[in-house]
Amino acid sequence: MIAIATPAEPPLVTRLVNECGAQRLDETTFDAFIAQPGESALFFTEDPIRFREVLDVAVILPELRTGCSRPFRIGVLPPPIANAKAATYGVRRWPAIVFLRAGEWLGNVEGLRDWNDYVAAANELLEGETRPLPPRVIPVASSAPSSCA
Repeated sequence: MIAIATPAEPPLVTRLVNECGAQRLDETTFDAFIAQPGESALFFTEDPIRFREVLDVAVILPELRTGCSRPFRIGVLPPPIANAKAATYGVRRWPAIVFLRAGEWLGNVEGLRDWNDYVAAANELLEGETRPLPPRVIPVASSAPSSCA
């Protein structure tokens, strides 16, 4: 069996946790984090070599928290957790920020945006009502015979 190396956490993501008060989440801490009262933002990270914008969002997120109309906690989801939770929250583009209120979904801000767009989108979600989770996207395999041989 070939072992696949997991990339080390980027220093800017580590800084987000160590210096900006974000909490790194895993399967054992995820549910308790999102269930806390108030708003939270889940930062869905990925390998910054594949998705360079991850590093930008790691820097923008604390500033966004300061610039928004409502305070929120930040939870950092490392790539394995982010990928496992993506379908639940309808995440289709990395990096993503998923906003929740006491565990209930408010919506997502995906990809890199201009500052004013970030603030407007985050404030709209933070000030809005919770909503049902988006439908899960499940790949469907066709049972029709393939024409490829």
